[in-house]
Amino acid sequence: MFIVGHRGARASAPENTLRALEIGMACADYVEVDIRLSRDGVPVVMDDATLDRTTDGSGAVCTYLLSELKMLDAGDGEKIPTLQEIVSLVTGRCGLFVEIKEKGSEETVCRVLSGYDPEKLFVVSFHEESIRKVKDLLPGVRTGFIFSRCGGDPLSFAVSVRADAILPRKDLLTSSLVDPAH
Repeated sequence: MFIVGHRGARASAPENTLRALEIGMACADYVEVDIRLSRDGVPVVMDDATLDRTTDGSGAVCTYLLSELKMLDAGDGEKIPTLQEIVSLVTGRCGLFVEIKEKGSEETVCRVLSGYDPEKLFVVSFHEESIRKVKDLLPGVRTGFIFSRCGGDPLSFAVSVRADAILPRKDLLTSSLVDPAH
């Protein structure tokens, strides 16, 4: 078992910012970030599809160039980081969970992650095709299937997409799920 700082230490600093990750690295084994692509195809760290909740901007992340995203305030003067900035920050210091939020961004994300220590990296997603694609592009990297709904057989599904881990919503985490997963 290990501790993961979800979106860094979002209770102590604006989520998915360099400051949140700095704080998260001090108290977690891994930090987790969410990745979307800017209009010019740069992987940026943002949970929501829109900027409204976490920045002083509005509208879809994918409609902004990186240079425009970098002018926004992500809270307390923090800026929206790129995945490359995150990798530079955490390399050699902490493990990293990268959540692919958008189908079709896998090649770009994997290009950035290709030099990262696979022993300290998990790439996770709700999207089955993202998990499969990451396994093809970075075979040594561990992947995880995130799910938040009851129904079906998540373990069989995870095996079918070659996921190394399952990440259920907290209320779905039961011994009847955990025991067979081990």
